[in-house]
Amino acid sequence: GRMCLTLPDTLITVMGIEKVLPRYQDLEVFLQLLPRSSTGERMNPYTSLWTGVTPGDGPQDFHLVLLDNGRTAALADAIGRAALNCIRCSACLNVCPVYERTGGHAYGSTYPGPIGAVLTPQLAGMHAAGDDPNSSLPYASSLCGACFDACPVKIDIPSLLVELRHQNTEESGTTPEKLAMRAAAAVMKRPALYTGAQKAAGLGRLVAGRDGTISRLPPPFAGWSDSRDTEAPPRQTFRAWFASDEGRAALRAAADEHDGSHAEHDPGDGRHDPGDGAHDHSHGEGEKK
Repeated sequence: GRMCLTLPDTLITVMGIEKVLPRYQDLEVFLQLLPRSSTGERMNPYTSLWTGVTPGDGPQDFHLVLLDNGRTAALADAIGRAALNCIRCSACLNVCPVYERTGGHAYGSTYPGPIGAVLTPQLAGMHAAGDDPNSSLPYASSLCGACFDACPVKIDIPSLLVELRHQNTEESGTTPEKLAMRAAAAVMKRPALYTGAQKAAGLGRLVAGRDGTISRLPPPFAGWSDSRDTEAPPRQTFRAWFASDEGRAALRAAADEHDGSHAEHDPGDGRHDPGDGAHDHSHGEGEKK
């Protein structure tokens, strides 16, 4: 890597405009902040400082390309300006439970992890109305707040993700997902409809295989079964089991077990009487005297 500064006759460096520092003295802050937040080191052992062309030594032709690529537009937005404060230390990636389980390639971007879920829609756009994968990135987070706690420059990533979700919802209009959620809300508000839906879902056992899973669901649910096994609905719902004789018997057995456990921990007649102990103690003191 260091040979890039010594071997070639022409050196071309490409960097984002957000990495430009106002003064040379400002570099000290980042040289300390970055390694401590990224690898836990006091100093990054792989830092090169180059002051330009030197006759007879190193590259004799130098080109610095300052890349905008949507950064100016992002700086004009409150969310984008906050996201561009990132120093690329990857501290948020190290603590993110979603990134831990999906990996970086799942984000489909140069910038993965929690900060990538904010930065990529700002730089590449987020078209909620179309089939744009960037519109799903703000939802790739549990909003647990671990990224905000770990961030050395205190970017409030959870709040930025919530705002991006709000923008995505406002721009998307009426979608099949929204219609499905409205239908589910209407069913869950009415016990009779909810019970009927449970019985209808039980028909899924008819298309289940011998292993108890459904290998292929009909559209629009086919995407779910294409990537994972779908368990067949149980023969009896929990509500039906709870109301049955078996459920009531299990409830009584659990209550009896709880009462028996409580009785075992009750000291009963074997309790120590503080009065007796105090009397014996005072009596003993009297004998000593």
